[in-house]
Amino acid sequence: MPENFSYKVRDAGGALLTGEISADSKELVLARLRERGYVPLEVKQKNAGLKREFSFRPGRVKPKDMAVFFRQFATMINSGLPLLRALAILEDQTESSVLTKVLVEVRLDVEKGSSLSQAMARHPKTFSKLLVAMTRAGETGGALDSVLLRLADNLEREVALRQKVKSALTYPVAVFGLVVIILVAMLMFVVPTFKSLYDDLGGTLPMPTQVLIAMSNIMKKYFLVVFLLLIGAYIGYRRWKTTEGGRRAVDRFKLKVPIFGVLFHKTAMARFSRTLGVLSRSGVPILQAMDIVQDTVGNEVVADALRDVQNSVKEGESLAKPLGRHDVFPPMVVQMLAVGEETGALDTMLTKIAEFYDEEISASVDALTSLIEPVLVGAVGGTVGAIVISLYLPLFRIIEIIK
Repeated sequence: MPENFSYKVRDAGGALLTGEISADSKELVLARLRERGYVPLEVKQKNAGLKREFSFRPGRVKPKDMAVFFRQFATMINSGLPLLRALAILEDQTESSVLTKVLVEVRLDVEKGSSLSQAMARHPKTFSKLLVAMTRAGETGGALDSVLLRLADNLEREVALRQKVKSALTYPVAVFGLVVIILVAMLMFVVPTFKSLYDDLGGTLPMPTQVLIAMSNIMKKYFLVVFLLLIGAYIGYRRWKTTEGGRRAVDRFKLKVPIFGVLFHKTAMARFSRTLGVLSRSGVPILQAMDIVQDTVGNEVVADALRDVQNSVKEGESLAKPLGRHDVFPPMVVQMLAVGEETGALDTMLTKIAEFYDEEISASVDALTSLIEPVLVGAVGGTVGAIVISLYLPLFRIIEIIK
């Protein structure tokens, strides 16, 4: 397992340089520094325990880090920098310790004679089928620099797309969490105060107040049980979601859910058209490209439709005709792809479709933000207001009796 080392060296001009590097041993660090023309002065192993990167998904690299890596990699290769030298530089520059370790192993494999795509394929958690296939196509066609630039553009657009979708979902999730916290706090601390007051007064309480007090009693007595049940339900849902049937059911629900279903559908169409377009332009065979798109489209319903389309293409049909048999693909997409096949400009049409849906997603996010804000404010106010009214209903009756 590669370790992190800090070093001090002097370059050819005598300047003192410091930095960090990952390698399997101190000897490999010294060898790599000398290969770069440096004179090593000091090499120390860093304390891995204090610098360990925390992640909820260990072994995974953030999409943003991958986008930055491929942009830098593409720029270096396009500038004429040798492959091994570029990988060695990127090992030091990347901020992700997971990616650094992977790049060390990729560089060592390339030094042993493997191609770049073969070395990347040995790390499926870091380099997806899309990244490996495009890299292989670039190596085969002798256009690795241009393919890497397309790949960098694609990753950056994907990161931007993720950010747009997250921005639309973050606000309602945060407000929902706030509503839950307010509701629990009122049931645990506010309602019991009124309950003791009403017990002293006696009489029959209104039904809404009785329901609220019953909920408060359950929450106070069985709070830990309720909390553990919710945690268990969440864990069970996450596990069920990873199963084939669960994932398909969740993705089907996403496409049909009110308000957000349209956004999820547009996101899937943008990923489908952009990924297939980039693969087609890079020279990846259509059947292999469709196999990759199924893994990257992000929705099992769309992936199922693509599998059926792929089988039809294997039997000799065009791409557009079987797409038209599935409602998940809008008529505009089908018609534009039909024109692209007829004119021999399929990749251009796919790019235009992706750009169209990118603009649609931006407009949808803006519209949703404007629509959801007043709705959620009303929901918070309605929830708190209903609790307050339920609490004060007995007091209103007492005032009427006094009058």
